Amino acid sequence: MGTLYIVATPIGNLGDISKRALEILESVDLVLCEDTRHSLKLFNYFDIKNKLIAYHKFNEKEKSSSVLKQLQDGKNMALITDAGTPLICDPGYVIVELARKNNIEVIGIPGPSAVITSLSISGFEVNNFSFYGFFPRITKDKKELINNIKKSDINLFVFYESPKRIMDSLEYISNELNKSKVFVASDITKLHEKHYFGDINDVIDELKNNEKSNLGEYTIILKKENQEENKLQDISIEAMLVDIIVKDNVGLKEAIETLSKSTNLSKKDIYNASLNLKKLF
Repeated sequence: MGTLYIVATPIGNLGDISKRALEILESVDLVLCEDTRHSLKLFNYFDIKNKLIAYHKFNEKEKSSSVLKQLQDGKNMALITDAGTPLICDPGYVIVELARKNNIEVIGIPGPSAVITSLSISGFEVNNFSFYGFFPRITKDKKELINNIKKSDINLFVFYESPKRIMDSLEYISNELNKSKVFVASDITKLHEKHYFGDINDVIDELKNNEKSNLGEYTIILKKENQEENKLQDISIEAMLVDIIVKDNVGLKEAIETLSKSTNLSKKDIYNASLNLKKLF
């Protein structure tokens, strides 16, 4: 029996590959990869001389039986994808399941992962989280996902998103979960890596002001706020505005400016609170 190695590869910076990963990729009998042209660049960079076989979501079912046969015949194989840790929104499940069912050893060679890297630098406490892969495109699926988030006891959720849909997805989340905080990362480990952190509406504004926001792949970390805390926060913002108006003897406009400069509160939340005050007078 051979061994199947699940090998993580860089998600951007080639320097992130491990010594062990390089040793495995050089020593196995052949390497299964998502795109041979893409993986060949990695192999050429590290001068790895080994056979690459295309194994992707469109052919993994039909190829898995022959791959299994070779493993049973004693060949050692490595599975890689275009970037990151295989099977995390990438192909590989079929052959790993087959290998497990046929008592073939499967060994993970850990390394880069956009999910884990983003969580580690998000600024959120990560005791538990839910990962949903790419944010849904179909409205029905979006609604179902948001309902699941609202009902969940977990308050941290991770998604992947493309640059073409990042704004639409964030605005949809904002409309459904307005008080949420987010950490958004693009091009993790790459030269133009960029992060956005804070109230979701402020992050949306920041992205709108970035003319290059339509470039790079995105990871979204959503922190669902406690609804009772949100109600208290709404009241407190209005109370703070009234307090400034009375103590400083200024108008509402000046109070808004003062509160914006002296706190980390969302500009949109302060503005909404000011509209509530206007309705009372």
